[in-house]
Amino acid sequence: MALWDTGGQWLLCILGASFLVLVGQASRFKLQVHESLIARSDDKSLSPQTRQCIADGFIFFDWFAIPQITARKHGVNEETTKSDAALAVQSIPAYVELSNLFIALVPDLTHKDSLEPVNYASWLSRGWCRAELWCRLLSNKYDTSVVVVYTPTEAEFMFPLDWQDNSIVEGNFTVEADRSEVVRLGQIVVESKIRYLQKEGPLIHYRFYAALRPKLLQQERRDRDLASFLRQFRYDTLDVAAQDRSGMNAVMCATLSGDTALLRLLAEQRASMNHSLEGMSDLGYYDTQTPLMAAVKSQQDVSVLEALIELRAEINARARTGLVAMSFCRSPGHVRTLLEHRAEMTPSALSGMASFGGPECLSLLLSRRCDINLTEDNRHGPLQALTLFARGNSRAVETAKFLLERRADVNARMALTGGPAFWCLAARARLALVGFENEGSALMRLAGCMGGISALGYAALIGHEQLAQLYLDNGADPLPNDRGDTPEDLARAYQHYHLLPLLATFST
Repeated sequence: MALWDTGGQWLLCILGASFLVLVGQASRFKLQVHESLIARSDDKSLSPQTRQCIADGFIFFDWFAIPQITARKHGVNEETTKSDAALAVQSIPAYVELSNLFIALVPDLTHKDSLEPVNYASWLSRGWCRAELWCRLLSNKYDTSVVVVYTPTEAEFMFPLDWQDNSIVEGNFTVEADRSEVVRLGQIVVESKIRYLQKEGPLIHYRFYAALRPKLLQQERRDRDLASFLRQFRYDTLDVAAQDRSGMNAVMCATLSGDTALLRLLAEQRASMNHSLEGMSDLGYYDTQTPLMAAVKSQQDVSVLEALIELRAEINARARTGLVAMSFCRSPGHVRTLLEHRAEMTPSALSGMASFGGPECLSLLLSRRCDINLTEDNRHGPLQALTLFARGNSRAVETAKFLLERRADVNARMALTGGPAFWCLAARARLALVGFENEGSALMRLAGCMGGISALGYAALIGHEQLAQLYLDNGADPLPNDRGDTPEDLARAYQHYHLLPLLATFST
């Protein structure tokens, strides 16, 4: 069980409350664990068998497993502590492999010593936490899900890109000497995963991890010849590879491994650079997305984007969600490359970039006179998009400040029309019928709240105190959504009680 602690008692209360609702016998008292809101899916949930295993199981607190910094001072039990630390590192794969469920408790708190916020983003930044996380996600178990608990009533399965974008090589360590040991551990688990998938399958997962290996471990990519490529990704001939139409096909293998020479060889054999992905949602890549989008999402070198575009990848192709490749940019180099090739600067591209990128990316779009307050129907504005997905974004506050300095409308509200408006009305009707607290679907609750919601409303919904304070400091009004929920109402409904003193100033 992944647990960081600042004082102990509050988190232990969260733990107790979470497990009470998790294993409650009456369904209305069970904690509904849903897919990440980024995924926009209700396909995955905890099975009754898993809930029963939790009820009958034991809890392992990882916080006590590694010698803490208070004991790791120069000259104080130094040799013993080093030995204990080394043994603790070696034990991580074993206890993670034995665990049937991995839970990260990440409520928004303030550290008692540093006074810095501690939350999901700070947990993701820690090297030891990444080590445990990678051991879990790269385990050979059938189910390697990670459950992220924010409050006693809110939990979700980890979004795949949250760990893929947080390399074990780059984690933060209080004791820098720990890094090399943890990096070595990361290499072991990645190689073990690839060997297992090569033998047992599924093939789509084997190809994915084999292609992404250098990126995951931040290693320099090595050029390879055609024979090596075909052998590694299990193709008999180049012609067979070029004709593959599966989700993780040869074009995707070359894209995720950064192999531009192979992309050109595949294009010569008439392989499509506009292949539509399929069956990769559990890896964070969704149906109808394209190799160019995958290259941007996986943060490949600029040369990969340039090769795909040169080989006629459609730069403005839209996925079924309406997003384009520009929407996923997280590096200025990607933004420049797409702009140089005349990518459209759609409002959804700006909002998508606000969610995942930083000020450096956004400034490039805004320098081209992209209207910061122009939105499309059924689309979030940049502040709303940033806030909804802020939990895993360590630069969310910095990016929000940047947008506000450039006069993003802090009081912009979500406008819904057509099908999405009907969906949200249906959700509101259901919430009125069963009660907000009794609705098990996180997507249904979100849909009921989405119409007319502001950035401050989203900050209250996810419990982000820093963003809520920032918006209030910049003139945010306590605007209700179309259902009549004020930010204070949303904070209370989602049990973010720490926000109530901040928002209660505006009670009516």
